[in-house]
Amino acid sequence: MKMKFCSECAAPIVRLIPDGDDHLRDVCSQCKTIFYQNPKVIVGTLPIWDDKVMLCKRAIEPRYGYWTLPAGFLELSESTWQGAQRETREEAGATVEEGMLYGVYDLPYISQIYMFYLAEVKDGLHEAGVESLEVDWFERSQIPWHDLAFPVIKTMLERYFLDRDNGTFSTFHETIEFRPRVHYNNESGD
Repeated sequence: MKMKFCSECAAPIVRLIPDGDDHLRDVCSQCKTIFYQNPKVIVGTLPIWDDKVMLCKRAIEPRYGYWTLPAGFLELSESTWQGAQRETREEAGATVEEGMLYGVYDLPYISQIYMFYLAEVKDGLHEAGVESLEVDWFERSQIPWHDLAFPVIKTMLERYFLDRDNGTFSTFHETIEFRPRVHYNNESGD
């Protein structure tokens, strides 16, 4: 949403490159406050228990009815781990033990950064939250690969199973530079 008026003094906003900057910014025409627009940070977990992975079926758009890992936007005043725990509780009703930062994905084409923790579910218990239609455990052969909500989730799961086969887990970083073609529920596939 484009700002029209300054939240500090209510004067109109103009788009310009401020002195000493190299990006077009929203700037107050009166008090000269600069309003920066920054990427959104999405945090979540890759929850595991008894050699299975937990997935949530989305009850919200985008990608209603498709499977994903529990994740969502980082809130103000919380760490990335706290946000990942909260999202796992909210979407999957599960409590996870502190895990390692496992995957970081930069998606500059949508101005988002994804941070996933590999985390063990304490007791294996789960229940669908308000943003999930259902939550379940999957072995590798049971993963609904064609019904995953987002390409980054597929990439994350493929990496996890490869690392599990090799017996080594380390934090990785990947930049996804392009916008993959995703067909939403109301679109026809090619």
